Order: sequence, then structure tokens, then C-alpha cells
Amino acid sequence: MQPHPDPRKGEIVEGDCIAELNRLESEFVHLIVSDIPYGIAADHWDVLHDNTNSALLGSSPAQQNAGAIFKNRGKPINGWSEADRQIPLQYQQWVGNWAGQWFRVLKPGASAFVFAGRRFSHRCICAMEDAGFSLKDMLAWERPRAAHRAQRLSEVFRRRGDIRSADKWNGWKLGNLRPTFEPILWFVKPYTIGATLADNMLHHGVGAYNDAAFSRYCDKSENVLRIGNAPGEGGLHPTQKPVRLMQALIELASQPDQIVLDPFAGSGTTAVAAALLNRRFIAIEQDASYVKIARKRLENELPSLI
Repeated sequence: MQPHPDPRKGEIVEGDCIAELNRLESEFVHLIVSDIPYGIAADHWDVLHDNTNSALLGSSPAQQNAGAIFKNRGKPINGWSEADRQIPLQYQQWVGNWAGQWFRVLKPGASAFVFAGRRFSHRCICAMEDAGFSLKDMLAWERPRAAHRAQRLSEVFRRRGDIRSADKWNGWKLGNLRPTFEPILWFVKPYTIGATLADNMLHHGVGAYNDAAFSRYCDKSENVLRIGNAPGEGGLHPTQKPVRLMQALIELASQPDQIVLDPFAGSGTTAVAAALLNRRFIAIEQDASYVKIARKRLENELPSLI
């Protein structure tokens, strides 16, 4: 197998991630950091199942009036049909389509950080474990802002004219608690050199974590990350993450000049973070409009690297 093109610093690749991963040599990559689709129908690229329903991508009357943040959500799980209940399994199968390729291209002992939605993260874990990965930890990214809409049950009854029920259920709500964190799943590929991770570090340069570097981003060496957006950051992608958040993960589990892979690159945040930290990168994105945005970001923020 021919090695993937490896420019001076890195590249943004337009294409399907599975096809592009096939071009990579085995044990070629030192770290994967990727904000994968969550499978919750947040946008057309996030619909990863084969059934449709009246609440998909904002097609129900209630969602039409819900505003941009909420109109793309699917039906609440307590209203799922039997077909809807297959969505979690289909998400797991979707992850399984590429998880084995992630495992193949990573060096032994290397890490993969996966942003996964709270609802289906367990399905992602199962698929990754089936591919050979071990779940090392689940980190929590504490979001600086979290949109929240939970309907007051008392108001539902009040609009029906049922004042007795409205008074009885005062303080109760329909919906979820405010989503203030997102899971970051930390997977590792089992190591094969010697008997310890120390041996693996000598041979492959991965396996341990850089606590000193991580402390520059977080006050404590803990698995809750409180890293917000820089001024003016955001607006390039619906699920865009802070550059410093990606930098913290990259520094935690890789070294300068090592290769960082993002198979779901979006607007290129992982690529920017990797380049700023003197890592080589391969960022794969199938949407041509986001590829253009990612390349423009690198041209504007890192002109000497392109």
C-alpha cells in the first residue's frame, strides 16, 4: 500500500473518509482527534439511519416554530416508533463501518479522542471495542454555552384550561436538563512492544500522556475540560469546537512532528490546532464547502504552513 501524501505540514483532503483511510499505511498515524456526527439528525449529514418520520429535520409543525437551534431535532425518545428504536443500532453499525480502519492506521498504544453525543455514545463505544480498541476514559467537555428549552408542564395544562392539573404539576418540565457537557471518548489501541507502555513509548512514541503540557490548558489534571471559545471564534460549522480544546487533546497524547488524523474534519479545527502545535495532520472532509472553509482557515491563520 502506498503511503498517504505527506506534505510539509499536512493536508485537507476532500473525500469519503473510508476511501481515504484505505490509502493510509497501517500503523502510520500517532493520534486521532475527531468530532464525529452524533447521529441525532442535527443536520442532513447527521442523519445516519434509514427511516424517516414526521419530526425529521424540522418537518413537524411544532418544530417549524421551534427556532433554528431546535427545529432539526428528531422526535423525543418517549415518542419513538418501532422503526425509530432501530436508530441507535444503525448508528453503531455506521461507526463500525470505519472503526476498523481507524484501528489499522493507528500505531500500537496510540490514542483516539472521539467527540460523541450523550445519547449514542455507548453505541460508539461498542463499535470501537468490537474493532479492537480499549476504552481508556470518558472525558467531559464543559460547554461555555448550552441552549436549553424545556416546556413547563403546568403551562401545557393551563393552555388546555385544566387549572387543577396546572397547579398540581407546577415546577415539572417536559424535556431534558440543560446539556452543559459533551462526552469525549478516549480510546487506545493495545500495544504490542515489550511488556509495558514505557517500552511502547520508546518504540512508537505514543502510549503515555503529557501531563505537563495538558496543565497549560486545564487547572487540574482531571477528566473535565473547561475550555471556551476565543473571542470571535465560531460560526464556521454548526458543531465547531474551540481550537484550544483540540490543542489540549493533541498535546495530551502526541509529540511535535507526529501525525494527527481527523477523518471528520468539518471546518478544520483539528488541523489548525495540530499545525499550531507543530504536528503534521491529515484532515478528511466530504463536504466541499467545509473543505474550502478549512483550507481558507489555514491560509489565513497559518500562511507559512501552506
